[in-house]
Amino acid sequence: MYVSRNTCIRRGFSRAGDPAQAARDLFEAIYHPDASLAMFFCSTDYDLHTLERELSGRFKDVPLVGCTSAGEITPAGYLSGSITGFALASPDFITVAAPVGDLRRFSILQGHEVVRDLRGQLEQKASDIAPDNTFALLLIDGLCKCEEMVVSSLSAALGDIPLFGGSSGGDLRFRSSYVFHGGQFHTDSAVLVLVRTRLPFKLFTTDHFVSSDTKMVVTEADPVSRIVTEINAEPAGREYARLLGLDENTLSPMIFATHPVVVKVGGRYYTRSIQKLNDDGSLSFFCAIDKGIVLTVAKGTDILDNVRRLFRGINVDVGPPQLVIGCEGVLRTLELEQKQLKGEVGRLLADNNVVGFSSFGEQYQSMHVNQTFTGAAIGIGIAPHSI
Repeated sequence: MYVSRNTCIRRGFSRAGDPAQAARDLFEAIYHPDASLAMFFCSTDYDLHTLERELSGRFKDVPLVGCTSAGEITPAGYLSGSITGFALASPDFITVAAPVGDLRRFSILQGHEVVRDLRGQLEQKASDIAPDNTFALLLIDGLCKCEEMVVSSLSAALGDIPLFGGSSGGDLRFRSSYVFHGGQFHTDSAVLVLVRTRLPFKLFTTDHFVSSDTKMVVTEADPVSRIVTEINAEPAGREYARLLGLDENTLSPMIFATHPVVVKVGGRYYTRSIQKLNDDGSLSFFCAIDKGIVLTVAKGTDILDNVRRLFRGINVDVGPPQLVIGCEGVLRTLELEQKQLKGEVGRLLADNNVVGFSSFGEQYQSMHVNQTFTGAAIGIGIAPHSI
């Protein structure tokens, strides 16, 4: 367990495997009598029915949201099989939150209504804080396969309020992931949080990939299921492996982590991560994919330098962060393991007060992205924020 007592932010975690003990540890670490919001990220190794009961009982007087993870980013660095979280308290923070349910039937109108209601609530609660000192945080079911529509709708309705978020995680068999709100874990659901603060903040997203000269065309795909069946008119898995100079039978999450593909949107390349090779030779993706898209095999640069440069920029913009809420793509985490950098990067994250999770996808502004480190850094003192 870790307890922080800085200003209006509490950070903490628990390694306890027993869900009752883990909930107790987290509550004792992050409880604040003036908490406006508490948020947590937890392993799916826990008995989630017990965990939700214990968390709901302890945080009954504090708005609590969260999600499951594919690994936790804690005040002690990277962990797995744990729970971590933070609390934001007044007067530095005023928050409002609302669930977005039944995602497979989500409509643009639904997204706009959620945002309109939340903005109205926030104006009533935080009229003494400048409206432009507001950001939005989205936690969404990482297996819902509709993040693009949801984040596009919410971002459009939010207007000048910047948004970031993460898709809930789980194990690499991709069987389940959950979002927590209203005292329960939910699938096919999301929760949107608006945070208005007196402190400086910066939203960010970063990756460490550059495009190569190796290109491929998606010639058959099922966009709804995010499955590509053909690349260059050949079976997708086999052709992807051939372009990498590999045998199809060697394809694995680690290969996908270190050999992602990117697509060019608006002059910038965005990673389109492969989730798994299916039994029929098709490829499942973490994001929307469609016939006719041109994909480029990406090359990785120095991931440790990428993280160091990110935090140097954050320190320039908002000063030393007292909290960074971080969503990191699970394949990025796997790459750190493969390169034996997880311990060093984990210490760097801990030194910069990161609390977050390994996700099945990330959101930044109106985009659903993959294999990034995305989040919000909150500084100390009153200063203009930057985005």
